Amino acid sequence: MSERAAPFYCPYCGEEDLRPGEQGHGAWECGACNRAFQLRFLGLLARGFQRATGDGGDDQT
Repeated sequence: MSERAAPFYCPYCGEEDLRPGEQGHGAWECGACNRAFQLRFLGLLARGFQRATGDGGDDQT
């Protein structure tokens, strides 16, 4: 298992003064704006991956 992914900046103030939160996995605390937030994986999208087509697809006139 790989290490958890860490955010690079606070989603509220944009500062980089982050540390792991006490609430558990995925929780982070910002020292600049004094906010706590949590990151979590919601799941895969039903449509999956979409490949680009080289022929222009439906955009042809």
